Amino acid sequence: MYRAIGMIELTSVARGIYTADQMLKTAFVDVVSATSVCPGKYITIIHGDVSAVESSVSAGVANAGEYLLDSFVLPNVHPGVFPALTATTMPEGAGALGIMESFSMASMITAADAALKAADIQALELRLGRGLGGKAYFTFTGDVAAVEAGLEAGKAVALEKGLLVDTEVIPSPSDRLWASLF
Repeated sequence: MYRAIGMIELTSVARGIYTADQMLKTAFVDVVSATSVCPGKYITIIHGDVSAVESSVSAGVANAGEYLLDSFVLPNVHPGVFPALTATTMPEGAGALGIMESFSMASMITAADAALKAADIQALELRLGRGLGGKAYFTFTGDVAAVEAGLEAGKAVALEKGLLVDTEVIPSPSDRLWASLF
């Protein structure tokens, strides 16, 4: 299993598609997602061996030029990030609910990774840009103390870039809220 993930986020769809092609030609990586997102941005998320992901993202950054909005490489991504990106996780139990929201999709993935590594929480969904005006959010569950610890770790990462919108902890969500999330 690949443990490294990388991403670039651009403000141009045309340059985004071109850059994704250059990234894939630079190193042997697999595409997690390469798509346009609101509002007219383009993201490419890849995974593979650490050195391949680093080379690919480096090529992406170089090709993106003035259209680069954000990028990252996580060499040892938490395994909970991948199912959250595809919204394929269901909570094992209804614990507290944590929510983090960011203006940057890339910073939200790194914040989610930090939260998952810092606390015993379960990732629920990592929503990127679609129908969100280019923003992103991450939802997760666990006991109240774990959700608060995960939220603080993720919040610190998102605040480094100044792109955090809001965070919330709901200690005991309504059953009807849980039903609306899935």
